[in-house]
Amino acid sequence: MKYIYRFEEGNKDMRRLLGGKGANLAQMTSLGFPVPSGFTISTEACQAFYDNGNQLNDDTLEQIDQALDQLSTKVGKRFNSPDNPLLVSVRSGAAISMPGMMDTILNIGLNDQTVKTLAAITDNERFAYDSYRRLLAMFGNVVYEIPEDIFDQILEDIKITNHYDSDLDLTVADLHTIVGKFKELYIAEAGKEFPQDPKVQLLAAVNAVFESWNNHRAQVYRWENHIASDLGTAVNVQMMVFGNAGEDSGTGVAFTRNPATGENKLFGEYLLNAQGEDVVAGIRTPQPISTLADTMPDLYNEFVATAKKLEIHYRDMQDLEFTIEHGTLYMLQARNGKRTPTAAVKIAVDLVEEGLISRTEALLRINPDSIGAILYPEFDEEALQQSQPAASGLPASPGAASGQIYFTAESAKAAHDDLEQKVILVRQDTSPEDIEGMVISEAIVTSRGGMTSHAAVVARGMGTPATVGVNDLQVDYQNGVATIAGTELHEGDWLSVDGTNGNLYFGQIQTNDSKVNDDLSTILDWSKQEGDLGVYANADTPADFAQALKFGADGIGLTRTEHMFFKPERLLEMRRLIIAEDAEERKAPLAELLQMQQGDFYELFRLSEGRSVTIRLLDPPLHEFLPHDAKEIAQVSDQLGIDPEYLVRRVDALKEINPMLGHRGDRLAVTFPDIYEMQVRAIIGAALELHTQGLEIQPHIMIPLTGSKAEMSWVRDIVVNQVESLFNEQGTRLKYTVGTMMEIPRACLTADKVAEVSDFFSFGTNDLTQLTYGFSRDDVGSFMPEYIEKGLLKADPFQTVDVDGVGELMKMAVEKGRFTKPNLPIGVCGEVGGDPKSIEFFESINVSYVSCSPYRVPVARLAAAQAKIKMSKKQDVIANFVKS
Repeated sequence: MKYIYRFEEGNKDMRRLLGGKGANLAQMTSLGFPVPSGFTISTEACQAFYDNGNQLNDDTLEQIDQALDQLSTKVGKRFNSPDNPLLVSVRSGAAISMPGMMDTILNIGLNDQTVKTLAAITDNERFAYDSYRRLLAMFGNVVYEIPEDIFDQILEDIKITNHYDSDLDLTVADLHTIVGKFKELYIAEAGKEFPQDPKVQLLAAVNAVFESWNNHRAQVYRWENHIASDLGTAVNVQMMVFGNAGEDSGTGVAFTRNPATGENKLFGEYLLNAQGEDVVAGIRTPQPISTLADTMPDLYNEFVATAKKLEIHYRDMQDLEFTIEHGTLYMLQARNGKRTPTAAVKIAVDLVEEGLISRTEALLRINPDSIGAILYPEFDEEALQQSQPAASGLPASPGAASGQIYFTAESAKAAHDDLEQKVILVRQDTSPEDIEGMVISEAIVTSRGGMTSHAAVVARGMGTPATVGVNDLQVDYQNGVATIAGTELHEGDWLSVDGTNGNLYFGQIQTNDSKVNDDLSTILDWSKQEGDLGVYANADTPADFAQALKFGADGIGLTRTEHMFFKPERLLEMRRLIIAEDAEERKAPLAELLQMQQGDFYELFRLSEGRSVTIRLLDPPLHEFLPHDAKEIAQVSDQLGIDPEYLVRRVDALKEINPMLGHRGDRLAVTFPDIYEMQVRAIIGAALELHTQGLEIQPHIMIPLTGSKAEMSWVRDIVVNQVESLFNEQGTRLKYTVGTMMEIPRACLTADKVAEVSDFFSFGTNDLTQLTYGFSRDDVGSFMPEYIEKGLLKADPFQTVDVDGVGELMKMAVEKGRFTKPNLPIGVCGEVGGDPKSIEFFESINVSYVSCSPYRVPVARLAAAQAKIKMSKKQDVIANFVKS
């Protein structure tokens, strides 16, 4: 099998085989861009590596030898040459970009002899030994797992002793000392010497990069970003070019558009006399790319032209890595750039307007889950006026957040998981090892680094607010204290972060949600035009519904009436109702609740302005509304004027062994029909009131938990009798429908019969999942994480629909229901109604609409459009295959 491809042999369409970096290096090579020569060891070699017990197999080893010979012949350099030694970099490159999650080693080929040769042929001993100390540190950390901090501390001690401001101040003598100390570390920490044979270095580096595919931080990143674990990584071996060769050399990272805002303007940073990771790691503060126009104008113009050509070629914003060696430009990477959700939307819209991509391409390029992050919270203006910025840094990722600060990923995660705190990770700088702490943080703050540092790139990708390069921030990890502009803060103290402008504030500041901007509005309009699924909101209050309408909801797909009973005065009447001994005693509280409920429904209908509103009748078991401890019982008995002992007996009588399977849903209508009658009269009464004011309302009344045609028919009769009674009383009529919530497996299995007495179906996926799996949705936290971690479940089925089990029941119910009633409206109103992966499945089984929380409406809208576009593409492929 062919495991290795020279850059001249590949192209951009070989991402799965060559990884994103390798495919793009090959493409840039074929287009004639200045790319240092090299070759890619494929992802198939990675798979073979794992199949061979985490060792390179014989075929791969043989092909590496051949590729090295070809590279040496091409560039006129060889490993260990006494005249012109070959030095290479080894970099990972997965098919899907995972910035900083896997390993890189530079300057492979240097040893005690070739470093002297390099010094001689360049007449620059400082450069040679600077490159050697970098190899020793990177190789020791990546291959022998010597902690990076130990190498850094040796470097830092020498800088402190000599009062140096930066690495550039290190002298040749200093670098000789550092190299010696680094080599001693190998013996002390790893029990072995640094390998002097360049071939041994190379093979060890390749092994380490393949192994890094399964390191902890890479696994966490894949989990967070839904990247398959079986893709593997490629390895790119490339001739070194040196940005640390002097003041006419440098290294940088640039984006063809602003990755934070999407502005169509070159955005990036560079460092002179630096190498590889210096810019990303944030060790020195880089310069904006624009200043290169003053120092190296010809090179800057060449880079601008190259960036533009690459963006047009790839038809997307590009993330570029480059090196300048003695005034000559080299391109080391071009890939589609990571961007904030706000930037993703703007770039997609702009590329359509520029004629580079179509509307459907634009929609498919945006991650639906990220849309919610565009509605970034902002600090309340009035509250902000009461605070002064404590310090400022670079606005790396927009949004505003307050939280309790922690200085390590471990302590941040513990505070989040164990104490349920909102946390902010505060660091000198971040590294890939910090990923677990970054993932759970409300915001990220670093004292070092620029707009392309690790912290900035990862935060933007996650949609997390971040401020980096805060010069007035120092973090003392040893003593657990941070100092911001002279003020000491300890772990657990509150800090507010504005990633939009880079400001930090002491304490908590109230946040407000921002509005849908013009670009997002355009994307949502296009999504509505391209998608078939209706997108409704789960809304229990006028405030919820008003927010959903701002986000473009088609109406309400679910109002949970039980949520309307928890205000103190309503809860009291609800409790009076529940403890009543008979129907006569229930009349008074029912009358009170009728007025309250009718007012609620009136407001929802009024806001709807004729849009669809679906209201679910009471669902939970009655005991949920009752007091649970002695203190509450004493208080409620006093409020109701009843004997506490009597109340205790009533509470005990209503307790259930398994309430989720017990006396709830439409079973309440069978035993307490007057409760459902009250709710129906409130719904229809509100609709008729608005009808007299000229607003046409068509209420959709949903009956929960039905499991059979007989049950649905019985409860439907209660509903219809009440509706008809009201129509007769008021001498007017309006259209209405009565449907059922499909949340019991038996209802799905007998959906053709249930449909005979239902005007619509709406899947309650929370209970349907619970009853299909036998999982209690309230208790899955005790075992669900381990099920997912051990591969027993691909995802939490309460968050993403279980296609094979729950999904099969849903598909059956759709087919059976539509067999009875071909035009039967069918929706989904459970938790998965706003999940993009689930929506793609719902599109495939011909669901009519989804309903989700207000803030998920834009997410669902885009996901619905993407599902339709993907479905149409599949159908086109099938049609073309049939024709051929």
